[in-house]
Amino acid sequence: MNYASCAVVFIIVVSGTARAQSTQPDTGPDNPSEWYSLRQDCSEMKKIAGCGQELFTGDPAHVAVGSIAPQNGFGLGPAYVGHKTTETWRITWNADAIESFNTSWRAGGYMQLVHTPSERTGVSFGPPPSSTSNLTTLPEHSVIGLYGQRITLNELTYFGLGPGTTTAGHSLYGMTESILGANVVKPLGGPLKSAFYAELNGRFVEIRNSKEAGTPTQALYTEASTPGLTTQPGTLQAGEGLRIRPVMFDDLLRLHYNVTYQQYVAPSNSVFSFQRLTFDLGHQFALYGKTTPLLVPRAGNGPDTCWVDPGSEHPKCTTVSRNREGSINLRLLSVFSMTQGSNVVPFYFQPTLGGSDINGNAALSAYQDYRFRAPDLLLTQESFEHSIADLPVGVLLMAEQGTLALTRSGLGSSPWVHSLSAGVTVRAGGFPAMTLLFSWGGNEGTHTIANVNTSLLGGSARPSLF
Repeated sequence: MNYASCAVVFIIVVSGTARAQSTQPDTGPDNPSEWYSLRQDCSEMKKIAGCGQELFTGDPAHVAVGSIAPQNGFGLGPAYVGHKTTETWRITWNADAIESFNTSWRAGGYMQLVHTPSERTGVSFGPPPSSTSNLTTLPEHSVIGLYGQRITLNELTYFGLGPGTTTAGHSLYGMTESILGANVVKPLGGPLKSAFYAELNGRFVEIRNSKEAGTPTQALYTEASTPGLTTQPGTLQAGEGLRIRPVMFDDLLRLHYNVTYQQYVAPSNSVFSFQRLTFDLGHQFALYGKTTPLLVPRAGNGPDTCWVDPGSEHPKCTTVSRNREGSINLRLLSVFSMTQGSNVVPFYFQPTLGGSDINGNAALSAYQDYRFRAPDLLLTQESFEHSIADLPVGVLLMAEQGTLALTRSGLGSSPWVHSLSAGVTVRAGGFPAMTLLFSWGGNEGTHTIANVNTSLLGGSARPSLF
């Protein structure tokens, strides 16, 4: 089956239907339908960038692309987006489905309800306030998110739990996870640009044998050594958190702080109930004081939308950017799990270090994906990224250090593992961010990672898989 062809046909059909239902002509720039935009942008080779922008980020339909999860390939398929604006609400919805070449797939629907009450109009005197950053001019609104997603992964590796595992314990399993949930982001205002965050998810996991050739996890490990291997009860997961994103020193320092407390409750088997506290502290030191507005996810956008002007009648993503940018980044990540009595954390909900985690985030890139797994971990990352000339392509250098343990008290005695990486990044318009990394520095060889983000650049993140 040719998924790219199906996606293109889907776009043409949906766009044609939308055009047929319009009460106004849609063949000109004053009322640009997607069909009109595609014909205009794709008619000449010199407009290839605009053609790609329309094909992969267009409204109401486009081709969805992205990495599904490490080891499960790159997928593509159709995506449909829509929006409606009232006096006090801006409502957007996304739906997409992609499949990779190893038949892993993901499908989901996502809705954002953005509260946009009328603001009072005032009069002030004196010079207008300076606008040193595009990021600081983006309005903050309360957002309610509703979503349902199902993902099937046919190849996941497992080496056992804890820091003492070896590559001899390599095994394979498959997993399907369904998530049905809601979240809310409530800006608190102030110079810290803080916001309260809450979520409620129903998680339903199925563990099975991998479809790929290799040693099955079920043949090497047992329920006693790997909690959750033979039974996976439905889990109700709640979470609360605080997000802080101040921009300081004329846009030279940007902080991205997230503190989250989560509760996992398994009603049918309470032994799998636990809590988790996560500190994810990002520091970005800009070299030139320039900011691309959509380098960070926007809660008001869905994963398939990258709109800069979502309130307009015809919202658009940013054009292909060619800004001169460079930054030094420092990230500190800590994950602490808490259990009571004989309770345990299921292995499929435990964070990992090595390659990329199941959400596609780099973590000790020199090692195999999911190489180390435990309930508690610490990770530090230092990176340098700089654009190449006037292209939306950048060079990336990164160093990582991490440790994990089966208990919080064991973090102090667990060894730290190191990794070095060099590669390139692509951040072009609303296209999903792309990264190609070559990593070394561990004691298990080298590792090459190619990743295409699961969301458009500036779109909200999809629900975490753990």
